[in-house]
Amino acid sequence: MTEPVLSARDLRVWYGTESGPVRAVDGVTFDVGPGETLGLVGESGCGKTTLGRGLLGLLPDGAKVAGEVRYRDTNLVGLRPREIQALRGPHLGMIFQEPLTRLNPLLRISDHFEETLRAHEPDLNPDDARHRALEALRGMGIPPTRYRAYPHEFSGGMRQRIMMALALVLRPSFVVADEPTTALDVLVEAQIIRILADLRRNFNTALLFITHNLGIVAEACDRVAVMYAGRIVEQGPVRDVFVRPQHPYTRELLRSTISLSTTGLHYIPGAPPDLVDPPAGCRFHPRCPEAMKVCRERFPQPMDVGEQRVECWLHGPDELIPYGGREPLIREEITVADEA
Repeated sequence: MTEPVLSARDLRVWYGTESGPVRAVDGVTFDVGPGETLGLVGESGCGKTTLGRGLLGLLPDGAKVAGEVRYRDTNLVGLRPREIQALRGPHLGMIFQEPLTRLNPLLRISDHFEETLRAHEPDLNPDDARHRALEALRGMGIPPTRYRAYPHEFSGGMRQRIMMALALVLRPSFVVADEPTTALDVLVEAQIIRILADLRRNFNTALLFITHNLGIVAEACDRVAVMYAGRIVEQGPVRDVFVRPQHPYTRELLRSTISLSTTGLHYIPGAPPDLVDPPAGCRFHPRCPEAMKVCRERFPQPMDVGEQRVECWLHGPDELIPYGGREPLIREEITVADEA
């Protein structure tokens, strides 16, 4: 892979609660190259959305971040709010899951675009701003006659495409797409996948695609990262991971998908662990059909299996050199002030 657009190294995000720190992201390492789409999959509650927001500094007050997120030559972790805000838009973009909650119902679509362009390109004259906005909307299949309409006058699929146009009108180099096809019908879903493919092809944009839909990952992504309980337990090229999954959790996820040949439903017993007090050792071992004694006692370190990187004792000797960071946070590493 060429020089990555964005690299995460040992990224950790936790929230302070009365019960203790919620370790939503706990030591994540990955790269995304130019023109590449990395699919991020896993069950609800595994930390996917927190990871996506943490990369762009869009976390709520009180959230703590550690590790490194390097965009080009800049480490985003530790930047002042004004500094990272200046990068969002022209360099870093976000496509949110629920467009109706992100579009101001009191403003026309034109107002949303003018506000975005004025904030990041104050020298842009009104005619050029309108042209840029209409060009972005046209690329999403929204006719210029709808430019002055209000959000409630659009269907769910059209609102999602408007959100995408807003995120892409400044042509960022890296975009986080947080389940952009959720609750949309398959025809609109196919349109959005095609638009994202055109974006990569025309502008060489790097994309982190967060989704539950493994079918979309197979169709639209170059590589896939499987997340469980705040960790990426397996990552690699989509074809390799889907054809030869190396982690039991990945295998169970793939077995749980439904296809035309499905004759019975498969599910993973149990539920993801409480991230305030995750289990010792491998976090998947209470649900794993292949768990061993070592899985309950020691945390597996990532290692390479062909083109894939996997955290599993099925593939590792007793002593491994850690890749990209330490073992997950223990409670004593977080100060009382952080928990407050």
